[in-house]
Amino acid sequence: MKDIPNTFYRISAKALILDDQKRFLLVREENGLWEIPGGGIDHGEHPIETIKREIIEEMGIEVLDVNPTIQYFVIAKALDNVWKSSVFYLTKLKNLEFTPTEECKEIRFFTKEEAEKINTYPVVKAFLKEFDPTKLIDQVY
Repeated sequence: MKDIPNTFYRISAKALILDDQKRFLLVREENGLWEIPGGGIDHGEHPIETIKREIIEEMGIEVLDVNPTIQYFVIAKALDNVWKSSVFYLTKLKNLEFTPTEECKEIRFFTKEEAEKINTYPVVKAFLKEFDPTKLIDQVY
């Protein structure tokens, strides 16, 4: 891997998908770790387009809507020891009928407390420190 200046972050757009109980959706990858759907923003790509692209690639599900208001912004040192930042947007899916891929073997809604007990990526752990469903910017979305 190239030397990355310590002022650079890999930026990801994450889909905050909530059910009616304000639990959030995580996907289990082939390696057994749970992740928040979404991925790296390509150069020149808008974060909302990233979410739409990544959800199709990872899950095969159409995105109905992405609220343009950023809900969370977190940073975490990834498993490859590179600092990454992620922006989270409330996202609505057409359905939950996913097509399994390496990046999505299983999907499930979790409470914060449930997610703290499972094996997740560092970005999920960082998100859990911030997540408070009572303080979402647009709770009726």
